[in-house]
Amino acid sequence: MSTRKGAAPSTVAQYRYSVQWSPEDEEFVASVLEFPSLSWLDEDQFEALRGIERLVSAVIEELTQSGEPVPQPISGQTFSGRLNLRVSPELHRKLAMEAANHGVPLNKYATELLTE
Repeated sequence: MSTRKGAAPSTVAQYRYSVQWSPEDEEFVASVLEFPSLSWLDEDQFEALRGIERLVSAVIEELTQSGEPVPQPISGQTFSGRLNLRVSPELHRKLAMEAANHGVPLNKYATELLTE
Protein backbone atom coordinates (compact mmCIF):
# COMPACT_ATOMS: atom_id res chain seq x y z
CA MET A 1 0.00 0.00 0.00
CA SER A 2 1.58 3.26 -1.01
CA THR A 3 0.67 6.91 -0.89
CA ARG A 4 2.19 9.75 -2.78
CA LYS A 5 4.49 12.06 -0.84
CA GLY A 6 2.50 14.46 1.31
CA ALA A 7 -0.73 12.49 1.00
CA ALA A 8 -2.44 11.21 4.13
CA PRO A 9 -2.27 7.42 4.47
CA SER A 10 -5.50 5.46 4.33
CA THR A 11 -7.28 4.85 7.62
CA VAL A 12 -6.21 1.20 7.58
CA ALA A 13 -2.55 2.23 7.48
CA GLN A 14 -3.00 4.54 10.48
CA TYR A 15 -3.72 1.74 12.96
CA ARG A 16 -1.05 0.36 15.28
CA TYR A 17 0.10 -3.06 14.04
CA SER A 18 2.40 -5.61 15.60
CA VAL A 19 3.92 -8.75 14.09
CA GLN A 20 5.60 -11.29 16.35
CA TRP A 21 6.75 -14.88 16.10
CA SER A 22 4.41 -17.32 17.85
CA PRO A 23 6.27 -20.41 19.10
CA GLU A 24 2.95 -22.14 19.81
CA ASP A 25 1.68 -21.66 16.25
CA GLU A 26 5.13 -21.76 14.64
CA GLU A 27 4.07 -18.79 12.51
CA PHE A 28 4.07 -15.04 12.72
CA VAL A 29 1.01 -13.52 14.35
CA ALA A 30 -0.08 -10.03 13.36
CA SER A 31 -2.38 -8.00 15.58
CA VAL A 32 -3.75 -4.48 15.70
CA LEU A 33 -4.07 -2.41 18.89
CA GLU A 34 -7.42 -0.82 18.06
CA PHE A 35 -9.06 -4.18 17.20
CA PRO A 36 -7.83 -6.48 20.01
CA SER A 37 -9.98 -9.43 18.90
CA LEU A 38 -8.36 -9.59 15.43
CA SER A 39 -5.19 -11.44 14.47
CA TRP A 40 -3.64 -13.05 11.39
CA LEU A 41 -1.21 -15.96 11.20
CA ASP A 42 1.26 -16.56 8.39
CA GLU A 43 4.66 -18.21 8.00
CA ASP A 44 5.94 -14.97 6.44
CA GLN A 45 5.98 -11.86 8.65
CA PHE A 46 5.21 -9.48 5.78
CA GLU A 47 2.27 -11.61 4.66
CA ALA A 48 1.00 -11.66 8.24
CA LEU A 49 1.00 -7.85 8.20
CA ARG A 50 -0.71 -7.72 4.81
CA GLY A 51 -3.28 -10.24 6.04
CA ILE A 52 -4.21 -8.26 9.14
CA GLU A 53 -4.46 -5.06 7.08
CA ARG A 54 -6.89 -6.77 4.69
CA LEU A 55 -8.89 -8.11 7.63
CA VAL A 56 -9.06 -4.67 9.27
CA SER A 57 -10.21 -3.18 5.97
CA ALA A 58 -13.00 -5.76 5.70
CA VAL A 59 -14.08 -5.21 9.32
CA ILE A 60 -14.14 -1.42 8.83
CA GLU A 61 -16.31 -1.89 5.76
CA GLU A 62 -18.72 -4.15 7.69
CA LEU A 63 -18.89 -1.74 10.64
CA THR A 64 -19.52 1.19 8.31
CA GLN A 65 -22.28 -0.63 6.41
CA SER A 66 -24.01 -1.66 9.63
CA GLY A 67 -23.76 1.84 11.10
CA GLU A 68 -21.57 0.71 13.98
CA PRO A 69 -18.72 2.91 15.23
CA VAL A 70 -15.27 2.31 13.75
CA PRO A 71 -12.41 2.54 16.25
CA GLN A 72 -10.32 5.67 15.73
CA PRO A 73 -6.61 5.04 15.16
CA ILE A 74 -4.73 5.80 18.38
CA SER A 75 -2.35 7.97 16.34
CA GLY A 76 -5.26 10.32 15.56
CA GLN A 77 -6.70 10.48 19.06
CA THR A 78 -6.35 13.58 21.19
CA PHE A 79 -5.00 13.20 24.71
CA SER A 80 -5.52 15.72 27.51
CA GLY A 81 -2.13 15.17 29.12
CA ARG A 82 -3.91 14.36 32.35
CA LEU A 83 -3.32 10.95 33.92
CA ASN A 84 -4.98 9.79 37.13
CA LEU A 85 -3.00 7.00 38.72
CA ARG A 86 -3.89 4.98 41.81
CA VAL A 87 -0.98 3.79 43.95
CA SER A 88 -0.70 2.41 47.46
CA PRO A 89 -0.52 4.94 50.32
CA GLU A 90 3.03 3.72 51.02
CA LEU A 91 4.17 4.41 47.45
CA HIS A 92 2.41 7.80 47.49
CA ARG A 93 4.29 8.73 50.68
CA LYS A 94 7.61 7.49 49.25
CA LEU A 95 7.16 9.48 46.03
CA ALA A 96 6.13 12.61 47.94
CA MET A 97 9.23 12.34 50.12
CA GLU A 98 11.51 11.79 47.11
CA ALA A 99 9.93 14.76 45.32
CA ALA A 100 10.49 16.93 48.41
CA ASN A 101 14.11 15.75 48.60
CA HIS A 102 14.56 16.85 44.98
CA GLY A 103 12.82 20.16 45.67
CA VAL A 104 10.11 19.67 43.06
CA PRO A 105 6.34 19.15 43.20
CA LEU A 106 5.17 15.52 43.23
CA ASN A 107 3.53 15.81 39.80
CA LYS A 108 6.77 17.10 38.23
CA TYR A 109 8.79 14.36 39.95
CA ALA A 110 6.40 11.62 38.79
CA THR A 111 6.45 12.99 35.24
CA GLU A 112 10.26 12.90 35.24
CA LEU A 113 10.21 9.28 36.43
CA LEU A 114 7.75 8.28 33.71
CA THR A 115 9.82 9.87 30.94
CA GLU A 116 13.03 8.03 31.87
